Amino acid sequence: MSGSSLRTFLRSIAISVAAAVLTTLIVLLITYLAAPVTGLRVEGARMFPETEAWNAVPEHASLLTLNAEMLEYRVESNPWVKGAEVSKNWDSGIVTVEVEERRAVLDGEVNGRRIILAAEGTELPELGGADLGRVALDEDQLGEIVEFGRVLERDGVTLDSVDEVGPGGIEATVEGRRVVFSGRVEGAQVRALEDVMRRHPEAPIFDLRSTGRVVVGGPSNRGADGEPEG
Repeated sequence: MSGSSLRTFLRSIAISVAAAVLTTLIVLLITYLAAPVTGLRVEGARMFPETEAWNAVPEHASLLTLNAEMLEYRVESNPWVKGAEVSKNWDSGIVTVEVEERRAVLDGEVNGRRIILAAEGTELPELGGADLGRVALDEDQLGEIVEFGRVLERDGVTLDSVDEVGPGGIEATVEGRRVVFSGRVEGAQVRALEDVMRRHPEAPIFDLRSTGRVVVGGPSNRGADGEPEG
């Protein structure tokens, strides 16, 4: 290839590249002008900082090109966020991020290390305003609590707090009611617990320590500390 031919070839490549870059810039400009992101609103957040959501939105973002799933993923990477849903208002240009936050249910101490957990076992950086008493426990008991919380979560039952750990088992508050358990708790047991709690609104405690059973506690029942109730 002669020198002049090479120069012509390189010039054509340069022109093609420049045209492609210019076309891309024009497309980006048009999409931004057509549907710019004018604002961002975070709803349902108490511990999650709104600045994190803003940082996940590219500068000069457009509603046309904003990846809602990616924004949800970025928001959900924060340990306080259990779930996020992004919606776009095409009239105002405002992006809304609805956040479902986790809440601390355990303030524990394991082998001298403090650990704060949400109901399904996610470790949280602080209590986030939750009024929990510190409980000392070992690794096995921690594992039992995490598994118990996950079983409750799968069946749509709310674990409010883990209140006491002792030789008699683990005492917790589940949907406002006192529950004591130890070892593995099955999903069928949790579903039975819901029904039993509805039928016994006066019961002081519910015992899940017997495999496959829910025992309605009374004065003779022993809680997590091994002492009689009542």
